[in-house]
Amino acid sequence: MSQEWPLWEIFIRGQHGLSHRHVGSLHAPDAEMAINNARDVYTRRNEGVSIWAVKSEEVVASAPSKRGPLFEPSNSKVYRHPTFFKMPKEAGSM
Repeated sequence: MSQEWPLWEIFIRGQHGLSHRHVGSLHAPDAEMAINNARDVYTRRNEGVSIWAVKSEEVVASAPSKRGPLFEPSNSKVYRHPTFFKMPKEAGSM
């Protein structure tokens, strides 16, 4: 009986980065092997400082086709827009 290893999504945080970014996917039998394989495959020049491995089946994403209804409520939150205060002239153009 052939059983395929689970697929893992790999995220790497670079030495000068503040956040992890998705770099690819790989198959591995467990999380430890996924991290070790990701190190070998995606950080060949020691550019990473942190690796996340997440089972693909555990990733939940919004559907691009539902973009409008999902993000529309934020349009009504005008307090998030920087229009309610005056910028000092010393700040210049931002």
